[in-house]
Amino acid sequence: MANGQVVTKVKTGEVRLSYAHIFEPHGIDGNEPKYSVSLIIPKSDTVTLNSIKRAIEEAKKQGVGKFGGKIPAVLKLPLRDGDEERPEDEAYKNSYFINASAKTKPGVLNELGQPATPDEVYSGCYARVSVNFYAFNSNGNKGIACGLNNLMKTRDGDNLGGRIAAEDDFADEIAGVADSTDYSGMLD
Repeated sequence: MANGQVVTKVKTGEVRLSYAHIFEPHGIDGNEPKYSVSLIIPKSDTVTLNSIKRAIEEAKKQGVGKFGGKIPAVLKLPLRDGDEERPEDEAYKNSYFINASAKTKPGVLNELGQPATPDEVYSGCYARVSVNFYAFNSNGNKGIACGLNNLMKTRDGDNLGGRIAAEDDFADEIAGVADSTDYSGMLD
């Protein structure tokens, strides 16, 4: 709350990033390119989830004008259950998720609070994220969307983008080189 008002801005607890397009905008199916990320929120993080639910309810109230004077019975909502919508994806197990996007580039910090590089913040790492919820009414679709503000990485995690480190890809070859190196001539 700010000055007794419920706000639509939320700073999450630690979440996992997926489909992170936070350094360069990305367009899907010919849509306008945007900065975007999926935030995977553990179901055990009730503080973040309750803050998000309150912000969504406030965004509904603030969006009454966009909805024609009343909150519709059916709205698209951003908080989704990973166990129901992505049961085959282990990263979304026991979690909720939200897709957040923005037309403007978010601020992205590393664990030290310094501007981050794409190598530091990636799909699979963990972060705290600032988001804002707002109403939309576009082409007959009504709902609450999630705007992406800023991110701060908290720690590394397994890469979800299908890309692994070169050292891991060539671990056998590296081990083979180390095993076959003859250092006997160096001991003389």
